[in-house]
Amino acid sequence: MSKEVKTRGIGKRKIFVLDTSVILYDHNAFQNFQEHDVAVPIQVLEELDNMKNGNDNRNFEARSFIRLIDEFAKGNLISHWLPLNGTNKGHFKIVVDKKTDTDAVEIFGDGKVDNRILNAALSLQYENPDKKIILVSKDICLRLKAKSLDLHAEDYETGKIKNLEQLYTGKAIVNKVADTLLTQFSKNGTLNATDLEIGNFQNNHFYILHGKRKSVPAFYNGQTKQIEEIVEQPVFNIHPKNMEQSFAIHALLNPNIKLVSIQGNAGTGKTLLALAAALEQRKNFRQIFVTRPIVPLSNKDIGFLPGDVKSKIDPYMAPIWDNLKFIKDQFSDDEKMQFKIDELVANDKIAIAPLAFIRGRTLTKIFFIVDEAQNLTPHEVKTIISRAGEHTKIVFTGDIYQIDTPYLDAESNGLSYLIDKAKNHPLYAHITLQKGERSELANLAIELL
Repeated sequence: MSKEVKTRGIGKRKIFVLDTSVILYDHNAFQNFQEHDVAVPIQVLEELDNMKNGNDNRNFEARSFIRLIDEFAKGNLISHWLPLNGTNKGHFKIVVDKKTDTDAVEIFGDGKVDNRILNAALSLQYENPDKKIILVSKDICLRLKAKSLDLHAEDYETGKIKNLEQLYTGKAIVNKVADTLLTQFSKNGTLNATDLEIGNFQNNHFYILHGKRKSVPAFYNGQTKQIEEIVEQPVFNIHPKNMEQSFAIHALLNPNIKLVSIQGNAGTGKTLLALAAALEQRKNFRQIFVTRPIVPLSNKDIGFLPGDVKSKIDPYMAPIWDNLKFIKDQFSDDEKMQFKIDELVANDKIAIAPLAFIRGRTLTKIFFIVDEAQNLTPHEVKTIISRAGEHTKIVFTGDIYQIDTPYLDAESNGLSYLIDKAKNHPLYAHITLQKGERSELANLAIELL
């Protein structure tokens, strides 16, 4: 290793130290710090080595990072600063913790690898007093530990929504619309966008047009540049109970919209509407695929559960089966349709499986529903969409405020990321559902507790 490379690396103003949680969130994170240097403690490699086997996303991220670093290092030693690929990039190396005046292991104990990672960052701070050392972690507690040791710490910001309060909802209210215009709209079913004083229109955006005497739900078609009236319609015997649900059904049934996201609290009907819309259009698709990320409530994954694969995943897929049963119950007087639904499941026309089962597949002519999408990382959402083949429609549903995955929050989960990045794309539509329709008792819990 030349002296020039070492000197250039040390001459940077900031050194970011990444912990394991950042790598598991984004295996390419070390490339995203512009001109600054990036260091990864050697203990992180050990943790990633223990996570490289398996089909979960964290296993994939661990393997991907290990391969990236191996390719990046080539014949060089990664214990010295190496220039990152690309212009105006900093440098990278693997660091070990050395003895300093402050020892995180002595303070917090030796039971956690996190404390060795802290020591590695403290060692860099000791060796580079003229640099700002910043520990980057998705783990809030680790960041608090770092700050208590006079070490700067921050969350990994890439893929994070800056202003959650302004997150795209997919709908807007237009007040003071002339009743004559609304009457004309209801009669013709369409309206020139220029007739409404809205300003810039977004593709596939929904509107509630308020006049003095009535309100009309509407949709802006980016292809025709016209406002279209939303006509209430049931899907597979499921009737919309509010305007927002009518918006969701319109997006789910629109053949020109290939990507849909539905965000809302529990009980707003997200999964039910998506599943009913899929069944309504079952003849247009080769298969209906319904999945959700499996987030165990303990440290043990589904491999520890007894039985075959179906027995292992059924507890996690129960909400989907519940929705399918509810749809089936709407045909209580139609035994033929009930039998048809059972036949669709038996013949795998409707397939309910964990997300890991789609890795490596090309989804062609499939209606693909991803439930609880708020438990996905931005990279997972990108991976899923990239699997789409011809004539496939993908629907993401979830509640961005109900996160079960460690190190994700309302600002950094994949569903929020998708809503923010995909808005205004001609193939995409989004709607945020706000009114709970499960029961009055369920609404009480959401509103008061």
